[in-house]
Amino acid sequence: MARLSEEVGELAREVNHHHGEKPKKTTEKEKTIEEELGDILFVLSCFANSLEIDMSEAFDIAINKIETRDKDRWTYKD
Repeated sequence: MARLSEEVGELAREVNHHHGEKPKKTTEKEKTIEEELGDILFVLSCFANSLEIDMSEAFDIAINKIETRDKDRWTYKD
């Protein structure tokens, strides 16, 4: 969980650099939002594996929940 929190923090920092008010310092290493998302996916996969959770099944459950319980929560664009 600590590693996942760290990676999510790094993603938040990159989003803030690209879309927020805080520009990156010249001394900071260049990273991308895609790179940070990839790191999060890797950590999540490792975490799921350690708990013997099938990520495909977990994703299907989440999508089903979004398509049923939350189906009227979002505004659809044409």
